[in-house]
Amino acid sequence: MSKIALITGTSSGMGQEIATTLAKEGYIVYAFSRKELSFKEKNIKNIVGDIKDISSIKKAISTIEHIDVLVNNAGYGLVSTIEDMQEEQMIEQFNINVFALLRVTKYAIPKMKKQGGVIINISSFLGKIGLPLFTMYNASKYAVEGITDSLRYELKDFNIRVHSIMPGFFDTEFARSNLVVNKEIYNKNSPYKRLIDTLIPKILHQINHGNSVKDVAKLVLEIIENKNADARYTVGSKASKFIPIRKELSDEDFEAFVSRYYGI
Repeated sequence: MSKIALITGTSSGMGQEIATTLAKEGYIVYAFSRKELSFKEKNIKNIVGDIKDISSIKKAISTIEHIDVLVNNAGYGLVSTIEDMQEEQMIEQFNINVFALLRVTKYAIPKMKKQGGVIINISSFLGKIGLPLFTMYNASKYAVEGITDSLRYELKDFNIRVHSIMPGFFDTEFARSNLVVNKEIYNKNSPYKRLIDTLIPKILHQINHGNSVKDVAKLVLEIIENKNADARYTVGSKASKFIPIRKELSDEDFEAFVSRYYGI
């Protein structure tokens, strides 16, 4: 019997590639998205719903008999100083990146407990290191890492493995459509102008010239198929560079390294 995978955020980028890769490997894939999608693979079934709405999630998951794999991929990044940030922007960042992940996981677990399964949270290397202007995105991904750690204990008796993948910067639609920039930071009189003008162009360049999403999809498949997979993995050149250095250096020394690296 074919295994069933539920994936969020499948309209483009990593989510789309993960869905396609698993489908080619014989999985029946339920692609959860906000809009109607079409895929070439016949075993990808599109579920239209809103991950911010519990009733929408419950309705979508109720149509799936059981779930062997859950990939929590949906998310976006807010770029803003804390001083310029609006209350609504703070809440929305966590609503999508953290609370929506928890909602989907909550209602997927009962569909996994009988036969066991794998949950993979697509986090970020920014879930382990901080960057200015990405404070809320950093915080949301730090939260995802904490959720992953706790769920590994909570679900192990049900033979449900929980992992996170911490990508670096990848060549996806992220910088073009899933990077939300607070327009206030482009105020020519902003006291943060030097920081903004220095950092943002470098980050956008690194994202738009990042690694291939195929690397992430391949890693997802490897984690699913390896019962002894590690709790978390990095993927991409930036993550592979920064995370080991972060482990080696003190907080202060790592902060100095990042400041030199980005010229901030």
